[in-house]
Amino acid sequence: MKYTVITGASSGIGYEAALAFAARGKHLILAARRTDELEKLKSKVTEIDPDLDIVIRTVDLSIAANVHAFYESLHQYSIETWINNAGFGNFASVGEQHLPKIEQMLHLNIEALTILSSLYVRDYAEVEGTQIINISSGGGYTIVADAVTYCATKFYVSAFTEGLAQELNGKRAAMQAKVLAPAATETEFAERAFDLDQFEYEGRVPQFHTAEQMAGFLLELYDSESVVGIVNGLTYEFELKEPIFPYAARAASKPND
Repeated sequence: MKYTVITGASSGIGYEAALAFAARGKHLILAARRTDELEKLKSKVTEIDPDLDIVIRTVDLSIAANVHAFYESLHQYSIETWINNAGFGNFASVGEQHLPKIEQMLHLNIEALTILSSLYVRDYAEVEGTQIINISSGGGYTIVADAVTYCATKFYVSAFTEGLAQELNGKRAAMQAKVLAPAATETEFAERAFDLDQFEYEGRVPQFHTAEQMAGFLLELYDSESVVGIVNGLTYEFELKEPIFPYAARAASKPND
């Protein structure tokens, strides 16, 4: 029995991705901080397909020790797809940003994603049919005013994942690494980024996709041989691309090679 892992599954793109993969008959491991929301999602998935095995893990991945413990708790499962979706944003100038929130964002957006990606690649790189998909942002390719630190975390996600894809390809590994870069998406992102109780996209955001649409784009990327799935910031069309960042393959050998 093979599983798809989705972090940040309690809402937004992660939630809709869980439903989309369930509709394809995929067994799921769903992780997030809110147990009640995960239980609701599990019930909804069961309505789609009662034969699916749905494993839930309540975990705060902004704490490194939790990240390692979470991965170790999954050793009994065979994982064919790993989706690092957990993350959040922040809007404030660098000099005015609230550092405790920024520190948590750095831990989640960068540290947790790197640890989980590294562990998954270490265990599954040579397993046929495996994929790792990391969720970046249009802000992982364009710096947005008053979101400099958030964009920098997503530039890291984009560069790290594109580099991983190049590395795996260079080794002719079985695993594929891919990065999804949404633009504005109707999720809880804005509420947490702006520290609001509620945010209405309709009438306030000129163009945006729903989380369900983004889950559909995620499946397009999953089904493709492309490395990057990105929403064009001007047209809002979804585009599949080869790696965007330049990649310098190592020419020199290690000492003693």
